[in-house]
Amino acid sequence: MFDLFRRKSGTYKDDTLSGLTVALALVPEAIAFAFAAGVDPLVGLWAAVFMGFITAAFGGRPGMISGATGAIAVVVAKAVQHGDSIREGLGMQYLFAVVMLAGAIQITFGLLKLGRFIRLVPHPVMIGFVNGLAIVILMAQFPSFRDLDTNDWLSGQALAVMVGLVLLTMLIIQFLPKLTKAVPSTLVAIVSVGLLAVFVFPGAATVSDVLATSPGNPDGVLKGSFPLPALPTDIAWAKEWGFLLRTALVVAMVGIIESLMTLQLIDEITETRGHGNRECIAQGGANFLSGLFGGMGGCAMIGQSLINIKSGGRGRTSGIVAALALASFIMVGGPVIEKIPIAALVGVMFMVVIGTFEWSSLKTFGRVPMSDILVIAVVTLVTVFLHDLATAVFIGIIVSALVFAWESSKHVFVTLEKDTPDERIYAVQGLLYFGSVREFTERFQARSDVKNIVIDLAHARVCDMSGLEAFNALAERYRAAGKNLRLRHLSPDCRRMLDRAGSMVNVEILPDDPDYMVARMRLGHD
Repeated sequence: MFDLFRRKSGTYKDDTLSGLTVALALVPEAIAFAFAAGVDPLVGLWAAVFMGFITAAFGGRPGMISGATGAIAVVVAKAVQHGDSIREGLGMQYLFAVVMLAGAIQITFGLLKLGRFIRLVPHPVMIGFVNGLAIVILMAQFPSFRDLDTNDWLSGQALAVMVGLVLLTMLIIQFLPKLTKAVPSTLVAIVSVGLLAVFVFPGAATVSDVLATSPGNPDGVLKGSFPLPALPTDIAWAKEWGFLLRTALVVAMVGIIESLMTLQLIDEITETRGHGNRECIAQGGANFLSGLFGGMGGCAMIGQSLINIKSGGRGRTSGIVAALALASFIMVGGPVIEKIPIAALVGVMFMVVIGTFEWSSLKTFGRVPMSDILVIAVVTLVTVFLHDLATAVFIGIIVSALVFAWESSKHVFVTLEKDTPDERIYAVQGLLYFGSVREFTERFQARSDVKNIVIDLAHARVCDMSGLEAFNALAERYRAAGKNLRLRHLSPDCRRMLDRAGSMVNVEILPDDPDYMVARMRLGHD
């Protein structure tokens, strides 16, 4: 999957040049996501500045880039629409309130150290996540092949120029590192193709042309002053707190899941380890300040993060430079950025798609369990068709858990260790939980069994209350038949569960024999 990404240590020079590259790529993305949220492009651009700077400086994953994202834009758009439905122009107040509340929730999430739950994401879910995301990034580039005025697909010379510039960008990114690694190939590609478009193909669509499609900016000018902090004061909090809190919770969870999944992906690429809880706190602080200063909020951006890693950005400097460069573009460098051809940025994102997709997953058929292939396919399809990465991950985890429960329920074995006219000893092996207790209890027939029954749990593990209740039900069944059921060799955690259950579980426990105690102590010592 990551053949296009080379593991290496970052330097200040690499981080600085990579940050400039990322800043250029952030411009059209932030504008597009602002359109999706139904707000002014500057709201998306300033969100990228605040998110990028704060998470780069204080987050848990150096080299990861945060900014305005499509998943967040879709959710906050509902806040904008709800506010405008109450009174025209009130939507922005609702947007900022939701983003600030989401930031507070994310900070709480990190302080409670709940970021560790990302470890519950199975590898097939991770593969489906990156595959679906690669396809989403690919599909997001297709509108760039439309005429901005008529919205018709490009054809003839316009299409040839667009395709040619995209291919040239991709070729420079791919082959320039074979000649020199002194500067990021992505930055060289953007600058080279930009100069070519200015002097040879002046009719090629540029960032300025995209800006001109936004309301109130017919000249396509990228210009704005640094925003001032402002609290949303026009909201009737007593009536609207339910809507605001629900929407903020969705924003917070979507942001956390996307950020932690991206963090895990960058960890895999760079063979280093980030800190999920610290990232949650930084993301929360960034969202809070973004809303306070008039931004739409956001989270980690996997496309820009991969651009940064590919361009050599490994440290915090890369994200900080990207945020500061973007701020300078907005305030003073607009005339230069406006000339960047969209084709160059599309070519960069196509290379991100190639580097993101897990190509080896196409070879998994017949080599891994069909259940894993099913999980990969489900997560990929949900990501592609719903464009909701959080929902895709949740569904993938649920499907994986159901598959695990189904498969493990088949692996509970009961064998007869001792059989005398007066006593039988059954040895149990496997996991006893809600999915396997029925098959376990069906192995015992109280009426036909002998007087005394012992169940040996030395090689079994009781996982939940369903397992304990199965013992209780068996004991009742044997008592009703005038027989005795006893347990032995319970694990320490099972004994603790029984102690907590108290009189709820009425079954006799035999003391452990010395040989078992010595074996258990040796195992714990090892």
